[in-house]
Amino acid sequence: MRKEDKAKVIDAVAEQLQQSAHFYLADASGLNAENTSKLRRECFQRNIKMVVVKNTLLKKALEKNNFAETDIFQALEGPTALMLTEVGNAPAKLITEFAKKLGKPVLKAAYVQEGLYLGAETLANLVNIKSREELIGDIISLLQSPINNIISGLTAKAEKEEAAVSAE
Repeated sequence: MRKEDKAKVIDAVAEQLQQSAHFYLADASGLNAENTSKLRRECFQRNIKMVVVKNTLLKKALEKNNFAETDIFQALEGPTALMLTEVGNAPAKLITEFAKKLGKPVLKAAYVQEGLYLGAETLANLVNIKSREELIGDIISLLQSPINNIISGLTAKAEKEEAAVSAE
């Protein structure tokens, strides 16, 4: 690959990293063509962009996005698939599903909600991270709970009063 082509790839990957809220680094080597195609199809359906990039080019793209001072570079050994997403736990769930069936992909590292997660042992933590929509739903439920209690209390009191009036 020519130097100019490498620079274009580095710039493109750096831009994708900058535009994406979260990213995962995984090892998907060892999957046959059919399973790799299934993985890519699932990524597409879940709005996850999966890109396979040489580690040296990915390292330079990460450096452009101020990851030079982090430990993420220790994960850049062997084949690496970059998974970009707006939903923090979507790739973790996908990796978990595929790994149960096929043993691959294996999580190498992830950058989610401004936190760095290294190694496959952090996958369970990443699956449990709530997305923005899930957090908003939880907040709405919490806000509705006291209102529902008041309404049910008033309804119960009204029903008792009606029962007392009809009993007379």
